[in-house]
Amino acid sequence: MNAWNTAQSADFRGPLDVTRAATAVLDAQDLVIGWSAAAEELLGYTPDDIIGLPLETFLPPAADLGPAGRRPRPALSGSEARTARHRDGRLLQVAMTTCPVAGKGTESARVLVAAELDGVRSWQSRQAMLHGLATQSPVGLATYDADLRLTWFNAAYGLEIGVPLRELLGSRADELYPKGMFVTEGYPRSLEEVMGYVLETGESILDLHFVGRPPTDPDTEHVWSCSYYRLQDAQGKVLGVCEDAFDITDRYQAQRRLNLLVEAGGRIGTTLDMTVTAREITEVAVPAFATAVTVDLSWAVLEGAEPDHVSGTVPPMLRAASRSASWPDPGEPEAPYRVDYPPGSPQYRSLSSGGMVHDENTMVVPLRVGGSPLGLVTFVRSRHSAVFDSGEIDLADELVTRTAACIDNARRFARERSASLALQRDLLPQHLPTQSAVDLAYRYLPSDDRSGVGGDWFDVIGLSGARVGLVVGDVVGHGLQAAATMGRLRTTVRALAQLDLPPDELLSRLDDLVGQTAEDQATALGPDVALSDDMAIGVTCLYAIYDPVSRLCTMARAGHLPPAIVDTEGALTFPDLPAGPPLGLGGLPFESLEVELPVGSLIALFTDGLVEARDRDIDVGLGVLGQVLSDNRRPLEELCDRALTELLPAATAPDDTALLLVRTRELDTQQVAEWELPAEPAAVGRARELATGQLRDWDLEELSYTTELVVSELVTNAVRHASGPLHLRLLRDLTLLTEVSDTGHTSPHLRHSASDDEGGRGLFIVAQLVQRWGTRYTPFGKTIWTEQAFPPDYPGAPRPVG
Repeated sequence: MNAWNTAQSADFRGPLDVTRAATAVLDAQDLVIGWSAAAEELLGYTPDDIIGLPLETFLPPAADLGPAGRRPRPALSGSEARTARHRDGRLLQVAMTTCPVAGKGTESARVLVAAELDGVRSWQSRQAMLHGLATQSPVGLATYDADLRLTWFNAAYGLEIGVPLRELLGSRADELYPKGMFVTEGYPRSLEEVMGYVLETGESILDLHFVGRPPTDPDTEHVWSCSYYRLQDAQGKVLGVCEDAFDITDRYQAQRRLNLLVEAGGRIGTTLDMTVTAREITEVAVPAFATAVTVDLSWAVLEGAEPDHVSGTVPPMLRAASRSASWPDPGEPEAPYRVDYPPGSPQYRSLSSGGMVHDENTMVVPLRVGGSPLGLVTFVRSRHSAVFDSGEIDLADELVTRTAACIDNARRFARERSASLALQRDLLPQHLPTQSAVDLAYRYLPSDDRSGVGGDWFDVIGLSGARVGLVVGDVVGHGLQAAATMGRLRTTVRALAQLDLPPDELLSRLDDLVGQTAEDQATALGPDVALSDDMAIGVTCLYAIYDPVSRLCTMARAGHLPPAIVDTEGALTFPDLPAGPPLGLGGLPFESLEVELPVGSLIALFTDGLVEARDRDIDVGLGVLGQVLSDNRRPLEELCDRALTELLPAATAPDDTALLLVRTRELDTQQVAEWELPAEPAAVGRARELATGQLRDWDLEELSYTTELVVSELVTNAVRHASGPLHLRLLRDLTLLTEVSDTGHTSPHLRHSASDDEGGRGLFIVAQLVQRWGTRYTPFGKTIWTEQAFPPDYPGAPRPVG
């Protein structure tokens, strides 16, 4: 609809203006002597019909009869509403007014002006509306001409700007608010740009948010909702632009505070790191809420301890985060450092009183949880910014309350993580002893702060016969429960390994133990309680035994990744090792695989945290690990570092990471002597001769007496209790190892013989003479072994080949 679609809508003269209303001229006797075209249109009488007739022809009296039966004359005075009669007899409600005719000889003549009453009342309403907009409306109105210079403003606009209209006439819009700007996205920033666009295109713009400082309140930023539309006359000529503006500062600030709280809910507390959480509140609050923000935490809190602040004292505080709108991007955050507050400062007063302190443009809010003080957050505004009002004080309190809860959660997590790490460090190998069978290197990397401590472990166990046991395992879950479970399993594996169990049997026994532990845990919790995320719900393990004499490696796994094996030429293989179920699930048996390895082969045992990631498939990780290990000639320590650098460049991961690298060796032929003997009494003497002769060749005659006794006892027992050929083997390694193997499966037992017993003392005597002794079973029988230390001055055995 065109704004100028009717002449009446553009006419401010009103319905009773003589130039447009129905007009009649009356003489002194109220006879009609003049009649306008508008009067003919309104009442239907033509001039010929009405001129000369009395006024009551179309304007009946107020009452039908007057005194003495005469009709009263239709008296008229001023403006009033009357009932008029149309020529066709219809009655019309009209508004009319009279005024005398100016001029000599016309003193008694009057002009009567009339219009339909509804039209007059509508016009009066519009006039009242216009008057209200100009004098009473809370919306500021202003008009600018085609050159964008001020021509008029209403009372609300004048009250806001505080200067009379006559002093500002002709001013440009940007001169009234020189530092103001529009903040609505997608629109120009300046007043003149916006009004120029409206003036040029005729397109109205609604609800633009303008930020500026009014002359009547120069210290406070206000926000207005502004709308603009073009002004033009009835012929379409552009006259200028009208602006209406409504101060929405309170609503805008309330919305901004709500938005800030919503943003804070999503950005504060994203990690379980106290310094990161402290930094997050500074990022949220600057510059949206304050010019500068600092967060200071108690030293005890940063250490994960319970806050122990005594009221009225000022505990040592550390600056955990700071940010300012006037400083450049701080970049990498610096470590927390101590801050001291002078007496009388807002921070000192807040710590002493335990409450909030509001001092001009500075506000200090204590970080508290359950009444326990954690630290302080200081909000500062520049001198040119507004002071904090009551709504902003409440907002600061809400921000700090949320931050305090997140920091306390992080503190509790830090305390638990510290305890878990300490437990984990104590449970993992502190030092792996040197082994003749292999060279080794290892790395262990705890999981990141978000996931918590896990249950990965590794171990290297020295076994009889110069063999070595290699272990790597992973307890599913995180937290103290996972770390404690890992410790129990590592201890159990070491104990079972000392029994010289083959890998598949060791895993079977370990599976029984884990299954019993899970069952006991479920029974203790009850049928309706599920295991929490940080409880172990499954364990994977890989166990391998390497023999440096035969160069055989026997391995078995329980749901774990197979090892990576790289030969001396750099060829990588992942043995087709039967997977087996994870420990604790039961069901399928475990199977071993035996492979012969060339001297200098590289074996890598690892957990899935090394090769698996959220953004990387495990096959890709295995490929990267293979590329690193293919350069087998490099030192093991260097290979460990390169593997972590390539696979975990951030030095952190959601899961623990364990990597154990070993390079195989072989005992020199000069270190091994072995013989096959018949299972007959004469073999005892022959065994003693062979043993003492070999010790003579090794310059170990000092051990001959003890070795003769050991060999005599072990071979005698084998002859008496076993059948088939016997095997005697001497190994000159870190100690002197003596082994006697037979086809029997009955293990000798150490016992104390009575005084009248004829036998049973031999093994007891052997146990007193040697460092260690034991039994291990083979597919073809058993082996009894002993270890003896070399004499103090003995130079030692040659280093194994590697």
